[in-house]
Amino acid sequence: MFSKIMSYALQGLEGVAVEIESDVAKGLVAFDMVGLPDAAVKESKERVRSAVKHSGMFFPMGKITVNLAPADIKKEGSHYDLPIAISILKAADEISAPTDGVIFLGELALDGELRPVTGILPMLIAAKAEGFKRFVIPSKNANEASYIEDTEVYALCSLKETVEFLKGEKTFNPVPHRSFAAAQSSRTYNYDLSLVKGQKVAKRALEIAVAGGHNILLSGPPGTGKTLLARCIPTIMPDMTFEEALEVTKIHSVSGELSEEGIVALRPFRSPHHTATTVSLCGGGNSKLRAGEISKAHKGVLFLDELPEYSRQALESLRQPLEDRVITITRAGGAVTYPADFILCASMNPCPCGNLGSAYKTCTCTPSQIQRYRSKISGPLLDRIDLQVEVDGVEYDDLASDTKEESSAAVKQRVERARAIQRERFRGEGISVNANMGERQIKKYCKLSKECEDILRQAFETLHLSARARSRIIKVARTIADLQLSAEILPEHVLEAAGYRSWEAQL
Repeated sequence: MFSKIMSYALQGLEGVAVEIESDVAKGLVAFDMVGLPDAAVKESKERVRSAVKHSGMFFPMGKITVNLAPADIKKEGSHYDLPIAISILKAADEISAPTDGVIFLGELALDGELRPVTGILPMLIAAKAEGFKRFVIPSKNANEASYIEDTEVYALCSLKETVEFLKGEKTFNPVPHRSFAAAQSSRTYNYDLSLVKGQKVAKRALEIAVAGGHNILLSGPPGTGKTLLARCIPTIMPDMTFEEALEVTKIHSVSGELSEEGIVALRPFRSPHHTATTVSLCGGGNSKLRAGEISKAHKGVLFLDELPEYSRQALESLRQPLEDRVITITRAGGAVTYPADFILCASMNPCPCGNLGSAYKTCTCTPSQIQRYRSKISGPLLDRIDLQVEVDGVEYDDLASDTKEESSAAVKQRVERARAIQRERFRGEGISVNANMGERQIKKYCKLSKECEDILRQAFETLHLSARARSRIIKVARTIADLQLSAEILPEHVLEAAGYRSWEAQL
């Protein structure tokens, strides 16, 4: 007998329909699986055989052939266990109920229990886009699937329950739809700008960076609050829309890092250690092309603490995604493109001892040591960091003061107002923030007066800036103007924007 069951494969973040075809025939006992399965799929033969027997059903004796079509796509993961089991049982006449239009996903334990799998969300989204509305998944993946509207998702606990569901022997209710707004309101950040004493210049720079989607570098002695400032960035970013949340959740789902909530409701904040390799930052791997830290920071913040301590190769690999907002990972087995639209926040000491320029401590480093330390950051990478801010220590009286600092909520209101201006400006342009402007948009939306051009020319010549740095100063000036609700870029906006590149002249 022959049967066909529908399931899905993952290629990067995209789901691809897979037909599980099974043929059970008389002959010598054999179980063959074809269709380019990986090791995990090949091992499913033993899991399926044991799960069927322990679920109280007959596993057919004879020649069993299972084909996973299309055969030119590599099948990876354990989520094919359930559809393979259902396909074999249908071919053996153990199940006669119709299964047309139902997508099966799930890993089987030896006793027939359904175990959770990664990547449920992107597969369900892809299947829904192709017209499928009914799904059977493991019960522990229910929360993840509950945010997809207009679907019937049945989250079951075992193979036995799945067979009872198909035969109509038992009634199961579909997973109830959950509200994204409720999930978002139940999550809060652990940091707030009101906890940061002083540092007015750095806070101002953070506001500008978030308002325009710009990258930022914080330089200062140890213990001045650089890490605390960085962790406050997500608190002043606009709330994620449901569409953005789905984009981010797909990445975390495929990576197996999704929380029990089932959706990423807050902006990601990723802070990889400085020993991180290029593969861990950008993604890849020997067998499966996995997402890296820059993709997991999509729509959020990538924080690189102690920037010069990262390997040169790892840092240089950031140059392309910082420009294109995507990362394409290419290996012999294929290529996968992951989104990488994040704000880069980096921090570093001004010198090896950390005290250069400090108003409170004396630097003990030689000029050659300072030069060697700073040269670890290449000019092309520094070019892509729009705001470079020096952060100095805070006096004790400021730390002990009861003076209330401005909260993240207050700054966030100004940021959202500036972002709204940019969304309206770039309607139909394919971008939403000033940092993503190309030269065509800069010429169209960033017209400079003669006075502004003179200031920019002086900064260009004095700081020995590149053409890219000039464009980025204009973008930052446009953001400063938006924050001040100014339709035109004024000289003071260009002056402030150029001031955030002055650190570059010291390199």
